[in-house]
Amino acid sequence: MDMLIFFGVIAAAGGVAGIIAGLLGVGGGIILVPAFYYVFSGLGYHPDQLMQICVATSTGTIIVTSLRSVTSHHKRGAVSLELIRSWGPFVALGSVTGVLAAASLRSHQLQLVFGIIGVSLGLYMLLGKRSWRLSDTLPSRPLGALYGGLIGFFSALMGIGGGSFTVPLLTAYNVPPHRAVGTSPGFGLMIAIPGFLTFLMTGWSLTGKPPGTVGYVNLPAVALIMVTSLLAVPIGVKLAHDLSPARLRLVFALTVLVLAGNMLRKALVG
Repeated sequence: MDMLIFFGVIAAAGGVAGIIAGLLGVGGGIILVPAFYYVFSGLGYHPDQLMQICVATSTGTIIVTSLRSVTSHHKRGAVSLELIRSWGPFVALGSVTGVLAAASLRSHQLQLVFGIIGVSLGLYMLLGKRSWRLSDTLPSRPLGALYGGLIGFFSALMGIGGGSFTVPLLTAYNVPPHRAVGTSPGFGLMIAIPGFLTFLMTGWSLTGKPPGTVGYVNLPAVALIMVTSLLAVPIGVKLAHDLSPARLRLVFALTVLVLAGNMLRKALVG
């Protein structure tokens, strides 16, 4: 029964994450990390760094959702390969740094970080306006490198694909929304691949982990999410190009606020 609950909840979360990845250009990790946490803790697994396992496992799933999403958007001409080549190396470097920072924290500390940043992102999605602008043109290399590093760092720290940071940032620099959404999963690959490999190489001494966990990564959950999200990403991509995402953005923002807010509550009250 425990395994049926595990597979059912994780499969459902993967489907939702896949649709979100295609629709909004985010990797779905902001949904998956709380889902992993509630499932693993509900099944009685309480290692000292449970949040790290959830973040690491989410990072592994982002590889497939981001690849599927960026490929689908590229077919529609909505991906800026030049921007990915320019910012990508700094995103990857920031990702590795974020993984190492996550590994140095205790579980409740990482919960606190996730909760604070998640609530902030949810509020931005709820209250932010796409008309907000920092400039009409993208920044030059020094500032772009800084942006890339910060996107990679905070995304890896939270186990997300970076779209929650990338899409608002690019639209603030006058990049069309569809192009921002299409380019974002390209950054997700730059975050997920080095982050996933680093998570696999750390956490070996941690005890009390869920079965199938290598390093910090729970491989069965990654495999299940890969299957369900692959099926769901094209649905989100179609919605992104055929429909106004405003209402779904509202639903997503409220969902993020509930999940991240509860994570923050747990970190503060124990």
